[in-house]
Amino acid sequence: MNAPLCRLCASPLDHTFVDLGMSPPCESYLAADQLDQGETFYPLHVRVCSSCLLVQLPEYVTAEDIFSHYAYFSSYSDSWVEHARRYVDEAAERLGLDESSFVVEVASNDGYLLQHAKARGLRVHGIEPAANVAEAAVAKGIDTTVRFLGEKSGTELADEHGKADLVVANNVFAHVPDIVDFSRGLRALVADGGTITIEIPHLLRLVEGREYDTIYHEHFSYLSLLTTQRVLAEAGLTVVDVQEIPTHGGSLRTWSMPTEHASEPSAAVAKVLDDERRAGLHTLEGHDGFAPVVAAARNDFVEFLIARAREGAKVAGYGAPGKGNTLLNHCGIRADLLSFTVDRNPFKHGKFLPGTHIPIHAPEKLAEERPDYIVILPWNLKKEITAQLEYTREWGAKLVVPLPHLEIF
Repeated sequence: MNAPLCRLCASPLDHTFVDLGMSPPCESYLAADQLDQGETFYPLHVRVCSSCLLVQLPEYVTAEDIFSHYAYFSSYSDSWVEHARRYVDEAAERLGLDESSFVVEVASNDGYLLQHAKARGLRVHGIEPAANVAEAAVAKGIDTTVRFLGEKSGTELADEHGKADLVVANNVFAHVPDIVDFSRGLRALVADGGTITIEIPHLLRLVEGREYDTIYHEHFSYLSLLTTQRVLAEAGLTVVDVQEIPTHGGSLRTWSMPTEHASEPSAAVAKVLDDERRAGLHTLEGHDGFAPVVAAARNDFVEFLIARAREGAKVAGYGAPGKGNTLLNHCGIRADLLSFTVDRNPFKHGKFLPGTHIPIHAPEKLAEERPDYIVILPWNLKKEITAQLEYTREWGAKLVVPLPHLEIF
């Protein structure tokens, strides 16, 4: 069997980063009448390119199949909406944006971010491939085009709406299989003197924090600053600054400009590159050793659940995020160990998690069932969710986060 090819440099991908076995697409929630119809499982075999070092998952599932109708609505996380508001305020101040400025967001979801830019009087436009999610943005008054971004669509949208002073591509860069064409789409959208910001989960933090549940079929690439620079350079873009931010277990926010108009990179760029280099991520050999770390994290979680089952304790989940489905499927967890989970998104109520078939209920189910332990599956939102679950102290429930390290509190 021929090895898949690197999406950046087309070299054969013959070096494994980590292999998580088989899993269904993480957002393919099931209705009750689908439980006995069978599901398609795809490999979660992540490679690292021996030439350019891009860590990547081959396109086992197409972006059109994943994102054309989507179950994720950003606005159901209060902390995420607040994160977006702070970002908009910072970008507006930093770039001097005013009523004459034009802001475009790619993968604009339900308008969670652009609503803040619009509130500041900025002209905004969203680009969102999922029609059902885009409807929610339009209902908020956010002008939105339902389309995937590439060089062709970016050029056409810029011709129609004008070039943007700021292009926002936060938490989408890892989600595109043709990352070079997507980057060229960003270049087509931005004005020559404009700025592009990209937020990505940082590969360095994924490795350090055992955050393997962020590996799923929606995430085609797992990026360091080094590989991000290499991808953007293919589209004529240069990273001029970078911020390390806490979201998704540790992310980077890069600030890029068209190369011919770019300023000198900041000291922060050199600092992050040096951190990556010292961690070994600028060599092929430095990417080895993640698989045993993943196995240890899996064993900790499974042993905890089996011990609770032997005690007769009731364990439920909080949240139904994509990352939780990677974790549960990799660990082989079913409803006998995690009886149900709850989620604030009504789109998921009455459905079942892919692969594991664990039922999803509204949050009120916790007070009805009073589980002894509640596993916070979106552990990156631990602080927000812990506050939401304060009432579970009434019956002495304990909260659990499975990663980066198993914690019971």
